[in-house]
Formats: sequence, C-alpha cells, structure tokens
Amino acid sequence: MIQVKLFDREHEKDLEKEMNRFLKGIDDQSLVDIKYNVAAMTEEEEEEQIYCFSAMIIYRS
Repeated sequence: MIQVKLFDREHEKDLEKEMNRFLKGIDDQSLVDIKYNVAAMTEEEEEEQIYCFSAMIIYRS
C-alpha cells in the first residue's frame, strides 16, 4: 500500500532532522518519492519574512 508522511517546519534544519529520523525507520526499497516546497511570507507590521519548509515522503508500507 502507498502511504505519505507530511512534514512542516519553520527552519530547514528542523525539517531535515525530522525527515532523516523518519527515513531511518523505513526500508530503502519502500521509498517512492520525496516532494519538497518552500513558502515565504512577510508580516505586514514587522516587515519580517517568515519561511515555511515542507516535504512529503511517499513510501510503500
């Protein structure tokens, strides 16, 4: 059966750590694909840019 695992973090290193932790738990043959996305937003009041790093691991269970 094909399944997905979603990840969403504000910092890319946090995303990397969480994904690597998950990938250690599945067999290499089970990995189908990894999708990655970065979104950037600006808060109007503070003019601070906020990033959202997300990924989806598609795997066979």
